[in-house]
Amino acid sequence: MCSFGDWVEQLVAESTGKDGKGILPVVGESIGGPEVYGNDRLFLYLRLAGEEEYDEQVEKLEEAGHPVVTVHLDDQYDLGRLFFLMEMATAVAGYHLGINPCDQPNVEAAKVLAREMTVQYRNNGQLFEAEPTPLTDEELDAFLKQAKSGDYIAIQAYVPPNDAIGASLQDLREQLRDRTHLAVTLGYGPRFLHSTGQLHKGDGGNGLFIQFTSDPREDVAIPDEAGKPESSITFGVLKTAQALGDKNALREQNRRVIHFHLGSDILEGLHQLAGVVS
Repeated sequence: MCSFGDWVEQLVAESTGKDGKGILPVVGESIGGPEVYGNDRLFLYLRLAGEEEYDEQVEKLEEAGHPVVTVHLDDQYDLGRLFFLMEMATAVAGYHLGINPCDQPNVEAAKVLAREMTVQYRNNGQLFEAEPTPLTDEELDAFLKQAKSGDYIAIQAYVPPNDAIGASLQDLREQLRDRTHLAVTLGYGPRFLHSTGQLHKGDGGNGLFIQFTSDPREDVAIPDEAGKPESSITFGVLKTAQALGDKNALREQNRRVIHFHLGSDILEGLHQLAGVVS
């Protein structure tokens, strides 16, 4: 089911997030109590026959007045019809929103700026960018105070997606949700650029974006020409250029962005921020 959620995330976000409108999909989040959610949520409960693990929690959401749509699946092969259902629902949503669900006008913006930065690096040997924000409670508190009802928080993690880091990011995500009652999404860069990235830049400006970058443990050179050893850029530089390009693309659309560089000790940096939020 997790892979299905990732697919729906891209389908809905990329198809509807444009022209100042959009529907924000929230996937991969542990279900919380009714009190941690705002009044802007719709819960989609995929209930496989015989599985009762989430019934009680979903019932509590319904009793608290949160809207819940339950889709009953006889077996996992029923996902086939669910794919069609979600595609049709997205097309219908696009019609009612008055947008074209089949284009992605803002996806290219971050790519263009990232390419400009890699050219800059090849010419000058460095990426010119403002210093990231210090890991302090004052900085994060000031950023979160900009939030208002109907906003969401997007964690953009340009870090290795391993189990330990993933667990720490999820912990931070849930603490942010519980503190603000806002929807909080989590995406690894650069993957999310092709899923929620369109929504981030094309919706009504409701996002608060927390961007994380880190130092690569082992960097690898990218050959300038296939089969030859000469290289003017590494994968680490390319990743940083993509992150900074996306940050600048968001700011060009007047989005609220804060950038934390976690250095080489990613877990320590995330633990420090989680302590600030709690």
